Amino acid sequence: MSDDRPDIQTREDCERLVRAFYRRALHDPLIGWIFTDVAKLDLEEHVPTITSFWETMLLGARSYGGGAFAPHADLHFRSGGIRKPHFERWLILWRASVDELFAGDRAEEAKAHALRVGAAFHSRLQTLPTAEDVEAPAPPSGLTIIQHGPPRPDRA
Repeated sequence: MSDDRPDIQTREDCERLVRAFYRRALHDPLIGWIFTDVAKLDLEEHVPTITSFWETMLLGARSYGGGAFAPHADLHFRSGGIRKPHFERWLILWRASVDELFAGDRAEEAKAHALRVGAAFHSRLQTLPTAEDVEAPAPPSGLTIIQHGPPRPDRA
């Protein structure tokens, strides 16, 4: 059986892959809200950056100069925590997007690199606080007595 899917060869291929992924991810019931409600992702602004990331990873283009972890740490903080099921779903959608469009060594590398990045990010994020952790009230340090009603004459 012949596979007529091409391998990833150009920046345009990377962009096709990124757009295919976001078509799935933005509407996904498990992770879509992270992109739409928390990140409030402007896809047309984001696609060139993430395309550059994958072009650098897969094609050696050196077109990506940002730090990929910091934006994810911010999303982790603001979302209440990006957890293992979120990363697993991201990886499933990414792999499906790769397999839909491409076959070959670079396509396999795109899936393997996503697995490595996802595992590393998940591990690092689990050590960071979320907004819920920071905003949670501190437990009382001792006994607090609260008086309700008018003062009693014997305690005045």
